[in-house]
Amino acid sequence: MRWASQRLSPTFVTPTPLPNLSVLMAPTPLLAVSSVSKSFPGVRALHNVGLTLRAGEVMALIGENGAGKSTLVKILTGIYTPDEGEVRVAGQPVTFANPRAAWASGIAAIHQETVMFDDLSVAENIFMGHMPMTPRGRVDWATMKSKSAELLGRLEADSTPDTMLKRLGVAQKHLVEIARALSHDARIIIMDEPTSALSEREIGELYRIVEQLKAQGRAILFISHKFQEIFRIADRWTCLRDGEQVGDGNIKDVTQADLVKLMVGRPIDQAFPKRIVPIGDIVLDVEDMSNATEFDGISFKLRKGEILGLYGLVGAGRSETMMGLFGLTSLMRGTVRIEGQPISIDSSSAAIAAGIAYVPEDRQGQGAVLPFGIRENMTLASLEEFAQRGTISQARELDATRSLGRRLAVKAANWEQRLGELSGGNQQKVVIGKWLATKPRLLILDEPTKGIDIGSKAAVHDFMGELAGEGLAIILVSSELPEIMGMADRIIVMHEGRIVTEFVRGAATAEQIVSAASGSGHSEAHA
Repeated sequence: MRWASQRLSPTFVTPTPLPNLSVLMAPTPLLAVSSVSKSFPGVRALHNVGLTLRAGEVMALIGENGAGKSTLVKILTGIYTPDEGEVRVAGQPVTFANPRAAWASGIAAIHQETVMFDDLSVAENIFMGHMPMTPRGRVDWATMKSKSAELLGRLEADSTPDTMLKRLGVAQKHLVEIARALSHDARIIIMDEPTSALSEREIGELYRIVEQLKAQGRAILFISHKFQEIFRIADRWTCLRDGEQVGDGNIKDVTQADLVKLMVGRPIDQAFPKRIVPIGDIVLDVEDMSNATEFDGISFKLRKGEILGLYGLVGAGRSETMMGLFGLTSLMRGTVRIEGQPISIDSSSAAIAAGIAYVPEDRQGQGAVLPFGIRENMTLASLEEFAQRGTISQARELDATRSLGRRLAVKAANWEQRLGELSGGNQQKVVIGKWLATKPRLLILDEPTKGIDIGSKAAVHDFMGELAGEGLAIILVSSELPEIMGMADRIIVMHEGRIVTEFVRGAATAEQIVSAASGSGHSEAHA
């Protein structure tokens, strides 16, 4: 294992074409990053960072949000140019003027959110930007389809070249992205949180594909906040903290506690800092809430200071139920009462007026406006509070943003910085702050720690406890069972759009909860 004070000094030799066994054994890294630095106005994103990645190897790049991982990926994919340092591909120094240059050098990235075209076919997505052409300058559809079929076959994908992309699930879209990378003969594949929206079965498929890519001599830079994935799939690791490399080594030589301490600069002894707070009167009473297609017969109560966990497997209807409660989908029947008063939730504005706030799972697509600044995002749901004679007072907006931003420990150059420039964890804090500005009585958090690092997760969990202690009622929707078990006072389990059981805190094992979520558990509530 190598720690922060040491520097990378790889030895380069003449590269050998891929893939063959000699490459797998060659000392020359497929990718070598040496002393790379990058700064933006008021922010030093990377300082003197280095790593090496060899053929047939998976390197886990770990670090908190804001540690510099995204900046490094953008340098490797030609979006940013480093201020200092060097990048070598197969021993040769490279400078990428744009993403196309990075593609040409054999580097491809598969991101957490797929960036493809839903209204085009699988084959068109695979070969977008480099479609095979006939001698007459027309698209060679036959060649494109046959090559696409070959690539999909190598990945054992279920889709066909003619399938419209919008008909595929998230996991199948990831396979199309991998096929697109292979169509360029990418030797270095960057996977950025590739499992965030996948089921357990789909994650297993991804592991199989990664092993297949390794056997072909590809090199994989794997970015994940899930330690079970890192220890399952990676051969080596490199850790960044505050823009600097603080260590690297072999996975077999390190423990999760070691990596956590490196990531955050301190050990986190308690992953879920549950605060025991007084539970008050009923805030929310839902009876027989139903939608035509997605959920049916939903009934539950929620009290002041209580954190109610909502758990279920993919397709259970958890998010759809919460969207119905927030007025984003229409209700077929049911009664919703806030502090004993029946309310009609036919729109999100009606839900906000009733004191309900909803932090959605898709924070970038639904929860925030990335081109806007932090101030503009933080006050977006409560603009009426900052209006004076029909004009928004930016001074009052800034005061509120500063107060909420400091309370949530948002890391930014200033409060006008574009939200899209922040790390995922800080974006999530801003989205939460936006809804706290509405002064809600009920806060719905849908996958609030999805795709954020362990330090930011702990901060969100601690803040949840603080809000519950102030009397706020919270619904926590999460696919992470330890999070649900660690934070919730009660756990409601859903299966195929219905509530199948309920557990009070500490009354069920992980196996019992998962069994209920799969439809094979008991249907009665557990006290």
